[in-house]
Amino acid sequence: MIEVKNIHKYYDKLHVLKGVDLHIKKGEIVSIVGSSGAGKTTLLQILGTLDKPSSLPNTDIQKTTTSLFINGQDILTMNDKVLSTFRNLNLGFIFQFHQLLPEFTALENVCIPAFIANKPKGETEQEAKKLLDYLGLSHRINHKPNELSGGEQQRVAVARALINKPAVIFADEPSGNLDTTSAENLHQLFFKLRDEFGQTFVIVTHNEELANMADRKLVMVDGLISN
Repeated sequence: MIEVKNIHKYYDKLHVLKGVDLHIKKGEIVSIVGSSGAGKTTLLQILGTLDKPSSLPNTDIQKTTTSLFINGQDILTMNDKVLSTFRNLNLGFIFQFHQLLPEFTALENVCIPAFIANKPKGETEQEAKKLLDYLGLSHRINHKPNELSGGEQQRVAVARALINKPAVIFADEPSGNLDTTSAENLHQLFFKLRDEFGQTFVIVTHNEELANMADRKLVMVDGLISN
């Protein structure tokens, strides 16, 4: 599902990721934990194709080749247009701050990734309504984000992440902005989605409860995954 070898990331002279190797199986829920600055979000952004690994200096040429495969696709050989299409159709994203567009209703927000993929309006809206109903939001589909609670907004963001039936969902501190009850509900939802739809989840979190619920908990220390 996801295979990563020798991922490095530099920001100027700051070496954030120092040769990460990782394999995640289909349908697996993996949590990534570690102190601030360990490289968790940077790794998630590279896995999610939102950022690219750094090219290695010539002195490192003899070392293992850097590679990133998702669903059997060689991500690092794709041009920006192909990569953008792949991302929209195969990957879903949930962030701490839901990033819903304030001028649109819950239904419209959920539909956006499908419209970007040129899917038919009627079919997309029907699928979005099904997702919102599944997430307990059928009575809120015409409400805008400022009319929804924090937990409701995050569930709309989850529906948006699911609309194109992605193979992998990347979540960065998904419950970091929620109260305890809403956070627990969201955590349970991830496992329900995995069990019903077979999706793979990669979750960066400081929430110990969520981290320990995962099939596998990876600990990042100073730019590497600690064994």
